[in-house]
Amino acid sequence: MTPEPAVAAAIALVVGLCVGSFLNVVVHRLPKMMEREWRAQCAELRGETVPDENPPRYNLAVPRSACPACGHRIGALENIPIVSWLALRGACSACRKPISARYPLVEALGGLLAAYAIWHFGPTWKGASACVLLWALIALTFIDFDTQLLPDNLTLPLLWGGLVANLFGLFVSLQDGVIGAIAGYLALWLVYWLFRLIRGKEGMGYGDFKLLAALGAWMGPVSLLPMILLSSLIGALVGGTLIALRKHEREIPMPFGPFIAAAGWVWFVAGHGLLQGYMQLTGLR
Repeated sequence: MTPEPAVAAAIALVVGLCVGSFLNVVVHRLPKMMEREWRAQCAELRGETVPDENPPRYNLAVPRSACPACGHRIGALENIPIVSWLALRGACSACRKPISARYPLVEALGGLLAAYAIWHFGPTWKGASACVLLWALIALTFIDFDTQLLPDNLTLPLLWGGLVANLFGLFVSLQDGVIGAIAGYLALWLVYWLFRLIRGKEGMGYGDFKLLAALGAWMGPVSLLPMILLSSLIGALVGGTLIALRKHEREIPMPFGPFIAAAGWVWFVAGHGLLQGYMQLTGLR
């Protein structure tokens, strides 16, 4: 028996809030895990002894989450999505150091986007797949903001996930998914090399190519041009605003991945409506 859309969306909201809490862990720990791995590989290539042959386990599961200021271990009651942050008034219960508002923001995004996906697509494999895509984009957005990295650990599984989903025709045909992945990668790869030839420096990273390829695998080649234009528009607005407010120096590179991800969110959840509105506005059929 299929639950009512409102009930299914409410359940998805709760699940999404919990996943959002886990996404905070991913955003914080995955870059650190990658850095540890790189350091060990570099030491091995140089023939050096790894400083600590048996370092403490550090992954997405252990150790338990703790306050970065005082090391206070966060208990279960302090880890309820959004509610705990509000109850603690945005501060650690032990040292009262502020806890970033970004934690409840990520949790809220995880819940709201999951609720929308299930309300829009229904409690089906299509809805569940949409949740996975949107959650991955949240993680990639905040990791890129923090580190200017788009980890292969996320972009490549996301690409393959889109192809597997479209193997069953959930969003586009498999053929469109494959073409979208190839075209998405090549589009930004060409932009990268043109910019490098003209300006003599890099304008974006290879992770951006892989992210757009992943979105192409999910949504097909037709979505690529609107997403590129939309991401450029969002990037120009955000970048211009931050520079005007003196929150970002003009010479410091700004990660492009969050804008691609934001464009992917928008086009995935509202692309059909935006396209229809544009066609009505311009009189196209």
